[in-house]
Amino acid sequence: MITLFCIILALAIFFKLFGFAMRLGWGIFRSVLFLICLPAVILALVFGGIFIAIPVLLIAGFVCFIVKVAC
Repeated sequence: MITLFCIILALAIFFKLFGFAMRLGWGIFRSVLFLICLPAVILALVFGGIFIAIPVLLIAGFVCFIVKVAC
């Protein structure tokens, strides 16, 4: 009877530690994702936006220049 109680207690402690390890691993994963992937995404958005915005701005400036000269 005591052996069964000890086995149940050992399993309970094992599963508590397993749950703690999962929560700790998830927290570390989120921190790494935040520190590495978020700046990479922001840089990609900035450089992608620059490559899209420069031609649009050049065309808009050219059109404004033509309209201003025509008036």
